[in-house]
Amino acid sequence: MDNQQKQHAILSQSRSLTPAPRDLLKVGSRRWFVQTGLAGVGALSTPDLLKLQAAGEAVSSGEKKSVILFWLSGGPSQLDMWDPKPDAPQEVRSPFGTIQTSVPGVHFTEHLPLQASIAHKLNILRAVDCSASNHTPITMQAGNPLARRTNDGKDGGGYPSMGSLVSKFKGPNEPNIPAFIGLAKSWGSDVYGAGLLGQAHEPVKGLELTDKLGLPEGIQVDRLRDRQQLQEQFDSFRSRVESEKLYDRLDQNTQQAFDMVLSGKVSEAFDLSKETDATRDKYGRVSVGEKALLARRLVEAGSTFVLVSGAWGYFDHHGDDVRWKGIERGLKPLLPRVDRALFALVNDLEQRGLLDSTLVLMMGEFGRTPKINEQAGRHHWTPIMSMVMAGGGLPTGQVVGSSDRNGSEIRTGAVRPQDLAATTFKHLGIDLNTHWMNPAGRPIPIVAEGGRPIPELV
Repeated sequence: MDNQQKQHAILSQSRSLTPAPRDLLKVGSRRWFVQTGLAGVGALSTPDLLKLQAAGEAVSSGEKKSVILFWLSGGPSQLDMWDPKPDAPQEVRSPFGTIQTSVPGVHFTEHLPLQASIAHKLNILRAVDCSASNHTPITMQAGNPLARRTNDGKDGGGYPSMGSLVSKFKGPNEPNIPAFIGLAKSWGSDVYGAGLLGQAHEPVKGLELTDKLGLPEGIQVDRLRDRQQLQEQFDSFRSRVESEKLYDRLDQNTQQAFDMVLSGKVSEAFDLSKETDATRDKYGRVSVGEKALLARRLVEAGSTFVLVSGAWGYFDHHGDDVRWKGIERGLKPLLPRVDRALFALVNDLEQRGLLDSTLVLMMGEFGRTPKINEQAGRHHWTPIMSMVMAGGGLPTGQVVGSSDRNGSEIRTGAVRPQDLAATTFKHLGIDLNTHWMNPAGRPIPIVAEGGRPIPELV
């Protein structure tokens, strides 16, 4: 039996498989995988197959380093989180109190006590320049001020995200694991992709794959790998293929994706039932906590860039008359969740010996207005925001940059989007002088407009 016949037999056999029920964080059926691989119908399209193919083909040749990005969709308030101003005028200062962190003289909001206790393991960036950003993930996730919303309807100007550039120029740390995975329910508003870099480097939709990439109950890998046993199914399968030309076009992609599933790495990484109840409790049994734990499992399995978003716009606290409410009513119940998730992740990575090799970022698209409005909220504010970084083998326990008295403007130590990109790529061992080629054949630098690694962190 030649290779094509073997593949035909394998695919035919899969048609008879019935998927077993699975919950959100477990894997589903191989039948789904095979059927969609043939004709591009169902949930796995041809672009999805290209991404899986890239996952199987590209393997990082450098050190095994990773990035986990917490995306605080909506715009986290600097004044109510990591840069409180208790001495500011009443209309500016937070309704929350402040607490001392483990770094002398550095204070957080009272609702981030766990992060405060590990501030010596963090870097607090209080002067992030987000003036080129808007209410999308594009600019900050691209680490590129040029990737802003344009007037021609083409968001991002074709510039790729940091995760997509990582997919292309580093690849996964292990074979058969996608390099760039997004863990978000709201895709377009929370996750930015490859732009003109191409479909193969779009982020894999992790929460969708959890329902699909796997084997049904009772089906053993060894059985499926026995091609000879499946030969009898070959004739029935051939009658289903209307065009050999179509099959030939999809064969390589389908085979690559099939091998990725059979490796077991993806299904293993997505299975949170492998974790103890104690570990799951530490992360928190809420959306952002479970995604944070899943992110740790994915980088441990070999993914290079994992993006976590708890929910669409959940930091968009304009006022008590809108969905996410104002500062006190909206942010107060939310902060303990992200506080716990980051605290658990940093400590877990450290205990597993993965913290130095994993750079952790927590940020949003911009900050919030210094003045609290009449609806007890704060509006969008692009001049400045705060964020935190951890791990990556960086010196920690630092406050990088400062804001003015009201947390409204950068005073010292501005960090630009391109500086974040340069810092991230340097951590991963990607040459900062690297270029990607746009469809017109023009080389485009991966670091825009003079971006450089943040001096305090390198």
